[in-house]
Amino acid sequence: MKKKITNFALNIEKETMKQFKACYSKPYVVKASLMPDAHPGYVAPIGAVLVTKDYIVPSWVGYDVGCGMTVARLPKNILKSIKENAEQIYESVKACVQMGLGMIQKSENDITEKTKKEFQKLISKFKKGPHNKQVLQFLESGKALKNLGTLGQGNHFISLNSDESGFPWIVAHSGSRSVGHWSAKFYMKKSAGMSKGGGTSVPLKYEATYPLQINSQDGKEYQNLLDFGLEFAKLNRLEMIYQTVSVLEKILKKKIKFTIWTNKNHNHAIKERGLFVHRKGATPAKRGERGVIPANMKAGSFLVVGKGSKDFISSSSHGAGRVLSRREAKEKINVDSFKKEMDEAGVVGNFSESSLDEAPEAYKNINSVLEMQKKSIRVMNHLKPFINWQGECLREGKIKFYKRSVNGS
Repeated sequence: MKKKITNFALNIEKETMKQFKACYSKPYVVKASLMPDAHPGYVAPIGAVLVTKDYIVPSWVGYDVGCGMTVARLPKNILKSIKENAEQIYESVKACVQMGLGMIQKSENDITEKTKKEFQKLISKFKKGPHNKQVLQFLESGKALKNLGTLGQGNHFISLNSDESGFPWIVAHSGSRSVGHWSAKFYMKKSAGMSKGGGTSVPLKYEATYPLQINSQDGKEYQNLLDFGLEFAKLNRLEMIYQTVSVLEKILKKKIKFTIWTNKNHNHAIKERGLFVHRKGATPAKRGERGVIPANMKAGSFLVVGKGSKDFISSSSHGAGRVLSRREAKEKINVDSFKKEMDEAGVVGNFSESSLDEAPEAYKNINSVLEMQKKSIRVMNHLKPFINWQGECLREGKIKFYKRSVNGS
């Protein structure tokens, strides 16, 4: 039976196609698609959707298990007050949400009670399924819990936004943090045939395409842990929403009701009709399914609804996609121009040399990316940011805060 392979990548690079072909050529892959924002990743390219039968591949999910987007809509009548207090809000959220590489909560007391209760529910559910004792020990060690409500590095962000109707929105982009990284490494090594004691003929390069048979013990354990990690990532983003709303309530001195518009992972492997759909940086887009496609820190995010396109394997892009590598962005983008651009866009944030790799110019044109997937999604709303928090910018607290006025933004 011939595999159905589709490619919607915009301005595709040779390395992206090389990685994609290497993945979809595996005998257990039954169909695959490449999203418009595709660019090189490690093992599987970012923007790849790979559907497998009887096998699941930890390296195709990658380290950032459950990376995704959560969006909350706030009451319309507080937008003006939020903008008037933008700089104080920026500093206060920066102080209470741990941001950047390796950053976790200082104490369990910094996490809301409802999130801690949900975490215990996830642990209880995990224990009932196939699991490795070493993994359970890690999840119950206390460190896993302290990852909740924290922002990752790189392109992970929190933003306060507004739409054309005057509603304020919170957007959070993050994953399962060190929980996902630790879990991925543990089962990538297992899938490669490595064990703690060594003694394997398998090459020691475990960051490669090594599948797990879904009915094997390791396969069952990984599926159970993956389910945990995906729910953990959602809970992590929700906790950041709770913390951000709490800051707003303290500064605005009023109780704020909010609505979660969607909470969606775009890094996963999930079972659909007996097959495993690996989405490596691709947003699920079944018919009527809500999703979020972030563009960049200037253009903001787009709320979309899926059309269930078979050609796209009910998926869409998870962003605009990089046009410059992080190294290229650092070399080619001028920091003063970057600051000026964000100032003119009316965004409060930290726009410095350390965050040049996340400057708008590092990404593809979002309008072109959205146009390429009109058969897969319908754009419902455009959220434009006026405050931005970037994990990488704030790492180690060494970067000076870049201030600006928000009048008229």
